[in-house]
Amino acid sequence: MSSDIRFTDFKSDKQPTWCPGCGDFGTMNGMMKALAETGNDPDCTFIVAGIGCSGKIGTYMHSYALHGVHGRALPVGIGVKLANPDLEVMVAGGDGDGYSIGAGHFVHAVRRNVDMSYVVMDNRIYGLTKGQASPTSREDFETSTSPEGTTMPPVNPLALALASGATFIAQTFSSDSQRHTEVVKEAIEHDGFGLVNVYSPCVTFNDVDTYDYFRDTIVDLGETDHDPTDKAAAREKIVDGETEYTGIIYQDENSTPWEQREGLDGNMADIPDGAPEDAMDLVREFY
Repeated sequence: MSSDIRFTDFKSDKQPTWCPGCGDFGTMNGMMKALAETGNDPDCTFIVAGIGCSGKIGTYMHSYALHGVHGRALPVGIGVKLANPDLEVMVAGGDGDGYSIGAGHFVHAVRRNVDMSYVVMDNRIYGLTKGQASPTSREDFETSTSPEGTTMPPVNPLALALASGATFIAQTFSSDSQRHTEVVKEAIEHDGFGLVNVYSPCVTFNDVDTYDYFRDTIVDLGETDHDPTDKAAAREKIVDGETEYTGIIYQDENSTPWEQREGLDGNMADIPDGAPEDAMDLVREFY
């Protein structure tokens, strides 16, 4: 950990190719600010991403990174963290990547409670593949492949997390930079698996769940008397179904991460003979 790390230290020289106005810009900026403000160093940070518009986020951030396959970012992140517990591991994904093909991995990552954070950019649509309905799309949401709506209720990722034994559940809005950063910081500092579902509007293919919609409907629990340690109160908020809540919804302050439960206290990653002293130099050369 270092107090000299700045937000800009996590910026790579690669320019994002997201659509202008995409909510993922704000989501990523908050991630970088949160990592810097919690004293993490890019040389000791590992970003894992899956498939979708969020998939290249590791390219846009200056740290160790791996761009995995569809739905498999979480098991990769878990492997990285268990191999080297000294690393700050953050997994980034989208609602399609995380709650569709990756849903099984999501449930078991929550159960294991490995000390890492998972930031999901939830735009309620498949953006990269041109606007199909995603697991979190509304039941009446019309797309080119669902002209009469999806006819299925959306997945509630927060409810899925709570039912799976989550110890930290939060939700943010990518446009609310300060609050988003604060919540991601809390997820990083939490002892265990920290889920942050981010309302990250798709300005190209989703004309329903827009910036204006979220600004008009969001209720920030940090501005209410909600107690995030009260599991019953958290359950009530999560299954509400009518309100778009943001902030820390549930946190188990007595959470014990998997590594601690299993007595894992060492680095299992062996550096092979002949490896460069500064492995980051090799990574920079490669990219």
